[in-house]
Amino acid sequence: MSDSGVLVLNAGSSSLKFAVFRSAGDDADPAPVLMGQIAGVGGASPVFRAKMRGVSTDRQSVSIEVDEVDSHQRAIDYALNWIGENAGSLPLIGVGHRVVHGGPDRRLPELVTAELMQDLETLCRLAPHHQPHNLDAIRAVSAAAPELPQVACFDTAFHATQSALARRLPLPAGLRDMGLQRYGFHGLSYEYITSVVPACNDGGMPRRLLVAHLGNGASLCAIRDGESVATTMGFSTLDGLLMGTRCGSIDPGVLLHLMHEEHMDEPALSDLLYNRCGLLGVSGISGDMQVLLDSDEPAAAEAVELFCYSMLREIGAMAAVLGGVDTLVFTGGIGEHAVEIRARVCERLGWLGVEFDAAANATGAPVLTSPTSPAKVLVIPTNEELVITRHTLRLVQGR
Repeated sequence: MSDSGVLVLNAGSSSLKFAVFRSAGDDADPAPVLMGQIAGVGGASPVFRAKMRGVSTDRQSVSIEVDEVDSHQRAIDYALNWIGENAGSLPLIGVGHRVVHGGPDRRLPELVTAELMQDLETLCRLAPHHQPHNLDAIRAVSAAAPELPQVACFDTAFHATQSALARRLPLPAGLRDMGLQRYGFHGLSYEYITSVVPACNDGGMPRRLLVAHLGNGASLCAIRDGESVATTMGFSTLDGLLMGTRCGSIDPGVLLHLMHEEHMDEPALSDLLYNRCGLLGVSGISGDMQVLLDSDEPAAAEAVELFCYSMLREIGAMAAVLGGVDTLVFTGGIGEHAVEIRARVCERLGWLGVEFDAAANATGAPVLTSPTSPAKVLVIPTNEELVITRHTLRLVQGR
């Protein structure tokens, strides 16, 4: 079969990330051809950035301001036109989308149909900050290239293996029946790590695997025999670890207090919890971990230490669910690059059987523990786009 391409889209509230992968039709993983994003969609000065690999062109990277990209439809149109001009003769055979919410039962990606879109639309109320933008991207592709099949890959699907008990919230049954339960997110990242960790573990799947996906959004997932059994995010992407601008776990009494004493309504609370808490809120400086690590301000140091404390608390909870940890994996932007964060956390995990190798960590080695360590610690870069591409090829080509 001749070369073919798959477009992967991840639409946020004001951004559109994209990637194109080439598949030659054999059993090898598809290879990335180009990756990029349009930031500031709907803003005054949207910026288009892209990097190319394996494409005959004089420019291997591009960064330009673009005009009139005031919607996801226009962003999709711009990206498709640019890809058509720069991906050579590589024909696109499908588009894969990251869709945050798939509901309580979906365990697998699905080809997009009108019926599926109607179902996913009903889930916007469960993920109002993410789901509408994901669906907007699907509609935009349908309008720009209606002949291309599309595949929805759900961030919640990996956690559908969890028991009813693990997903239950301590609420009346009537509210549970309305969809209020623990869902979990970052599932595409956890799926990728689970698929590659055996190669880093002498070919075997760790029975008790704990993965830390640490980025602007952050969570942990307890994985037993390759399946999710618990995760720190729950009903929404606010729960669990302290994050870049999101609060993580918080006493609901605080919210009641803010409503009663500060007269905060739902929009004000939503803005606070999603956009003004976490590292940014504690430090008053930035939600970017590297900025805080480089800062001499006491408030920056406090935010970093609170992040690590949050990690240790949640690691303890996940380890208790697993009955111990055989392998801990760091991934995501912070997990892959923040040497100091890994050190601060791992140095306090001796009780879990972690014999931390500080020198290996400092040099960016993929294994951060001694050869005799009862619990192994690994750093593995995540690749959600590749997971989406695999699923898209499987459903479009029957692979």
